[in-house]
Parts: sequence; C-alpha cells; structure tokens
Amino acid sequence: MSNSPAVIELARAAANLEADGAEFVGAHLSVEDDDDRLHTHLFESSLPGYGQWRWAVTVAQLEDGEPTICDVVLIPGPDALLAPEWIPWEKRVLPGDLGVGDVLPTRADDPRLVPGYAGLPADDELDLVGLWEFGLGRARVLSAEGRDAVARRWYESDRGPRAPISEAAPARCASCAFFLPIAGSLRSAFGVCGNEYAPDDARVVSVDHGCGAHSQALVLD
Repeated sequence: MSNSPAVIELARAAANLEADGAEFVGAHLSVEDDDDRLHTHLFESSLPGYGQWRWAVTVAQLEDGEPTICDVVLIPGPDALLAPEWIPWEKRVLPGDLGVGDVLPTRADDPRLVPGYAGLPADDELDLVGLWEFGLGRARVLSAEGRDAVARRWYESDRGPRAPISEAAPARCASCAFFLPIAGSLRSAFGVCGNEYAPDDARVVSVDHGCGAHSQALVLD
C-alpha cells in the first residue's frame, strides 16, 4: 500500500539521502496518488532558509513488485518563503547607478537604437552631421522611439516648463542669451544653459523652461 509504514520509511530514507542528513527531513505530512502506481510522499523540510517547504518523494509500486523511488525534489508549500520574482538587470538599473569603472552594455536589439545608416533625419532636417552618420559615423544612433523617449524624459523633468522655478520665471529660455540650442533633431525643443549663476548651468533645458537668471532680467539704474 502507498501509505504503509514500510513505504513511508523507504521514502524517508530517500529524502534523507537527498537532503544529506536526516536532521533536514521532518514529519511525514501526506501521500498523494498521482495514479494507480505512482504516489508522492510529502515530508516537512528542516533545511535552513526553506521554511514551509516540503520534500516530495515519488514512489512507483507495481502490484507484485517492490516499491521503487522515482524522484526526490524540494517543493514550496502553501506558506513557503519564496524568492522574489526575477527582474532582468536592464529593468533594475536606475539613472545614477552607474559608477566609476562600471560598464552598462546595450542589447543588440535595443529599440532605442538603430544602425547609423538607418538614422537619417527627415528631408527638412538634413545636415552635414546626418550625412556623416550615414556614411562614416557611429555604428548606431538613436531611433525615433529612442529620441521620443529622451524628449519626453527631459521635458517632464525639473528642467521642463512645469518645474516650479520655471513657472515663477520672468521669461522662457528660448529668449535668453545664455540659451545654447543643441544640434540634431531635438534642437527645436532643447538647449543647454550657459549661465554660471543659473541653477541649470551646463544642463539640458527645454525652450519653454525658465529661471530667474534670464538675460533680460535687467538691473534698472
């Protein structure tokens, strides 16, 4: 019989062997009939770090034959402590995590990037830089999806129009003498601040950003 003392002890001995010690196998919990000839015995696990797990020992038993051990595995019980769901590294890395000497590789199929020959701008944006990329420039450039993601991230940051300092500014960056437009397909929307006294000096800002260090904030004599 599947739950006879002899079969239970056979299953326990197999669990002890797999656990590398009888002290890691606890009480017999139950037996589950997989079919008429296969039965799985469950034992408590006493392995450190595996609370509420169970040793599952599958036994095959023919009508006129001796029971045979088929498999011994450690499985989680209903209240078992489980490892957190795996998150790929590229989804765990956050801005600012990269330190000195760190390397952050990109995937070959990164949707933010396309081969350099596929990155030509629209006809109305052709320039020498774009033609150089097409011929002898970088192997990969930003895709349209990549540029959209960059623009959205910059625009929604604290260097965009909705930052508190921008909403209180006397004028927008587009009319400031310290505003240095960037090159490329994002030049109509972003530039770099060149005012050493501004909080965003040397940082990318949107054309409709602003701060109190605007060049037209003149001192009145």
